[in-house]
Amino acid sequence: MLHRRLKSRAAAEGRSMNSLVNTLLSDGLDAGDAVRVTRARIEAEELRVIPAQERRTPSREAAIRATRGAGRAASEALAAERASR
Repeated sequence: MLHRRLKSRAAAEGRSMNSLVNTLLSDGLDAGDAVRVTRARIEAEELRVIPAQERRTPSREAAIRATRGAGRAASEALAAERASR
């Protein structure tokens, strides 16, 4: 199907399939360069934000302590998660 679409487009533009495919691939690579340039600018201008991450995942007990008193929704969610295991 792709070959047929490329052949049809090349014929409509009055050019060879090779020429069309080379142009499409080149344009695709240039678009990737734009992304790299943008990322480089973000880094150079120190605009990249990396959210702080906790050093370790809290234990099950710590999670239960943190949600104690939060109401039935938290208890039901924990019960549903345990039941799915």
